[in-house]
Amino acid sequence: MEPRILGLHHVTAIAGNAQRNYDFYTKVLGLRFVKKTVNFDDPGTYHFYFGDETGSAGTILTFFPWEHITPGRRGTGQATEIGYSVPAGSFDFWMKRFEAHGVTYNKPSEKFGEQYLTFLDPDGLKLELIVSKTEDTRTPWTTAEVGADVATKGFHTVTLTLASIKATAEILTDVFGYTLLESHVNRYRYVTDTVQGAAYIDLVEVPGEARSVTAGGSVHHIAFRVKDDEAELYFRKKLIEKGMQPTPQIDRDYFHSVYFREPGGVLFEIATENPGFTVDEPLAELGTHLMLPQQHERLRSRLEASLPPIG
Repeated sequence: MEPRILGLHHVTAIAGNAQRNYDFYTKVLGLRFVKKTVNFDDPGTYHFYFGDETGSAGTILTFFPWEHITPGRRGTGQATEIGYSVPAGSFDFWMKRFEAHGVTYNKPSEKFGEQYLTFLDPDGLKLELIVSKTEDTRTPWTTAEVGADVATKGFHTVTLTLASIKATAEILTDVFGYTLLESHVNRYRYVTDTVQGAAYIDLVEVPGEARSVTAGGSVHHIAFRVKDDEAELYFRKKLIEKGMQPTPQIDRDYFHSVYFREPGGVLFEIATENPGFTVDEPLAELGTHLMLPQQHERLRSRLEASLPPIG
């Protein structure tokens, strides 16, 4: 049986102040802080991971918090919306919570027969809470203030804004095995049947829209999930045959990665399930230590002194 893409693995975005980012996602949204590490290419900067109890694929939102980053601009060639699945009847809770914490949000609306609530994080990253019309049985991470009846369950949709969707859609369908589920005006929803959650990609076509600027409050890349290294290398080969230029496989400690820029300009990653976030911390202690890639371990004393304390 041929390997399959198993929906979304994670989404990585850019933030400003690290403490503000940590507070918003753990205290306001109620996500688990799964991993505190550093940017492989810029070890003087944190790399934060937020998700469910174990850091399951399809729940992980990660950030590079650069303190003095300028604001980005949404536009074409970018992932512009990140949608989380939430239980029916939870919007009143979230709107009251957003008001209490000064979060910018819009009134609920509907697309593809699903209610959604749009809001912005402190850096202007655009997020949505979505009540899926198909049952989502994933177990959410909960806190004293955000209970299971309202908590996010992981990703539902990521939206890409593109000048033209044709070539991007061909990557989704011809290489990744997605199918077009439905469309409305200039929004096209693609789905994989391999997973229940984190299964949708929306493509929005806006030929006259300005090109995006990736900076603070922007998505850096989106990652698609595969089971293991063998599956990842299978898709790398398919991408090369399609005329793409994927990177070699890169060890990111918690998963193995292959990157490429899809024809519409969005940076895509293929990420493995293995080895997972408990490879260097016990489950109960996830996110409680500064974990460094082996090549940066020699910098530990310097980084612990220079990185801002978080908590």
